[in-house]
Amino acid sequence: MTNSILLVEDEQDIRELLEYNLARDGFTVNAVETGEQALSSVGAMPPDLILLDLMLPGIDGLQVCRRLKSDGATANIPIVMLTAKGEESDIITGLELGADDYITKPFSPKVVVARARAVLRRRAESMHGEDEVLNFNELSLHPGRHEVLVNGHKVELTNSEFRILHHMARRPGWVFTRYQLVDAVHGEKYAVSDRSVDVMIVGLRRKLGDSGHHIETVRGVGYRFRP
Repeated sequence: MTNSILLVEDEQDIRELLEYNLARDGFTVNAVETGEQALSSVGAMPPDLILLDLMLPGIDGLQVCRRLKSDGATANIPIVMLTAKGEESDIITGLELGADDYITKPFSPKVVVARARAVLRRRAESMHGEDEVLNFNELSLHPGRHEVLVNGHKVELTNSEFRILHHMARRPGWVFTRYQLVDAVHGEKYAVSDRSVDVMIVGLRRKLGDSGHHIETVRGVGYRFRP
């Protein structure tokens, strides 16, 4: 099945270069120049993924991202931001708004294609087995009931704490950066930063008690779940 991409880029040379490379790699591409056109296009025909330039005339990329992620009908469409901005604060802002990846200019079209495919693959994997009950000795996670049990006793977690724990427990041993965990909890009504992830991890370990050892800190990188 061919994946469709909405490319939002106001610079003609870059737009045409990416459109050519994406189409050559098998994507169906709809290219637009402005944020207004992007929102109209998504409303008419939601794509599988959006490549979104940040610095657009009129409604900029961050506003487009915010509007799409706040709408239940479009919140699950993955967004990869394309921008000349490379400062850490811009990256964090984009991720906290719900962007799935962030590529700074100048970039190789081949890298953009590879990153787009990676985001689509991760999204497909995340949809598979999302409701599977996870059991690790004394610890059980029930996504359907949004419930965590330790030795059969229910542990009360916030929605964000449950999402982070479930996100890590689905891939035991994988190391997740704070940015990736921020992405896992996007959609909350309050801003989530990488440091707030640290605070949530502290709270998770405390509530899990002796089972808190399943969450391991990987110095300089982030966290992983140990089964």
